[in-house]
Amino acid sequence: MIETERLIIKPLSYDQLVKYTKCDNSLEQELNLNETSRTISPELKEAFEQTILPNVADESKNYLYSTLWTAISKAENKMIGDLCIVGEPNSEGEIEIGYGTYEEFQSKGYMTEIVAGIITWAKTQSQVKSILASTEKSNTASFKVLEKNKFTKIGETEILYNWKLEMETD
Repeated sequence: MIETERLIIKPLSYDQLVKYTKCDNSLEQELNLNETSRTISPELKEAFEQTILPNVADESKNYLYSTLWTAISKAENKMIGDLCIVGEPNSEGEIEIGYGTYEEFQSKGYMTEIVAGIITWAKTQSQVKSILASTEKSNTASFKVLEKNKFTKIGETEILYNWKLEMETD
């Protein structure tokens, strides 16, 4: 679990992920949270079925690199967004993140805080050397989150910007 000024960022267990996908507030009840109105996009649903749930169920893998980390507002006691690490570090020590804020909580700086929290956590993981992310060129809010967290643009495709943050070694 990660704590920031306004948030608690919690990695979800397999059973909690199953509840998350139901969108019936059973996860919120388990975590003693106020109900949240959230939906799961077709892309996220597919990621759950194809990747997230099978990887979290695989006991040979560190589930923290596959599960959804949900962000909970301390003030409102509500889930406000999520971040996922896309697998364990590769041979270069790179991990990739994806993230999203629920609509009612957008434009309040929460995702910048969530990404900063994951960066702080990643710095404590000896095998993580850098964090990668991709954002749609049209999603200004998404790439501003990365810029505020000192990510560097390392390339682009027709529709995406690719970003990287090198872990500072002390």
